Amino acid sequence: MEGHVQRIRIATEDSAPMEAVGAVTARPGGLVGDRYYEGTGYYSPYDVCEVTFVAGEALAHIREAYDIDLTDGRHRRNVVTRGVDLHDLLDHRFRVGEVTFEGTRPRPPCVHVERVADEEGVMEALTEGRGGICADVVEGGELSVGDEFRGSEPANPEPASIARAMRERAAENTERRVE
Repeated sequence: MEGHVQRIRIATEDSAPMEAVGAVTARPGGLVGDRYYEGTGYYSPYDVCEVTFVAGEALAHIREAYDIDLTDGRHRRNVVTRGVDLHDLLDHRFRVGEVTFEGTRPRPPCVHVERVADEEGVMEALTEGRGGICADVVEGGELSVGDEFRGSEPANPEPASIARAMRERAAENTERRVE
């Protein structure tokens, strides 16, 4: 597998600007310091999308075809990649840097992304597979810009395990807010 991390972004809370970082700690539950790990994301506690990936090639296409530049992070995805077909990673475990992820589902655009981006057409631009994917952190570690994608093996999540993950995530987010 080829490809690497081109950029990493996190936001501390719902609707906050996505800030570029050179490296971040990934743990089961997401990226430390990011809104979804902290339970303050727009879709928390119901969204079990721990980490989001988007292809740099998709962002380049959006710039050309839609005249919308999302390279400033208004796409609201955590990891921008280069040289990897993200949809091939769905239902697979893959390693990037020290971290093992599991691709769980496509990440379609939503009205919230367009509202926060404050630019008409963002939601449409992120359709047709350009919205990226969601992934869970299976084994945590450091994730850095420049890290390469290594290896991929099928993962077979059972529907019951997905529902269990959603319940556990909701409980964890509730506990974080209470503390």
